[in-house]
Amino acid sequence: QVQLVESGGGLVQAGDSLRLSCAVSGRSISTYTMGWFRQVPGKEREFVATINWSGGNTYYFDSVKGRFTVSRDNAKNTGYLQMNSLKPEDTAVYYCAVDRSSSFSVMSMSHRRYDYWGQGTQVTVSS
Repeated sequence: QVQLVESGGGLVQAGDSLRLSCAVSGRSISTYTMGWFRQVPGKEREFVATINWSGGNTYYFDSVKGRFTVSRDNAKNTGYLQMNSLKPEDTAVYYCAVDRSSSFSVMSMSHRRYDYWGQGTQVTVSS
């Protein structure tokens, strides 16, 4: 059974930074695409960023480009989302997910591509 555990969320002020981690157990993620999504109550889950198996290709949601950086360490079976210059509108529960296929394309921005999900970590940005 593949399990994902996010950590690193919290309450910060606008302009601050946070680094989210996604630790995966149960299977090596070295061939998996990893994605990050976020959700606020009453809204659909929203794509944030995704990274291919090697870390050499990424996609970002337009509103986070230049502020967020997705990365991974396959040796540690862990992915990361570095979030800088945080804004109140970034407030959400953040989820990591993995896609068992090794394919990577614009479709990797769809939550439907992902097979396993973490439980989420709350990020709150105050103005």
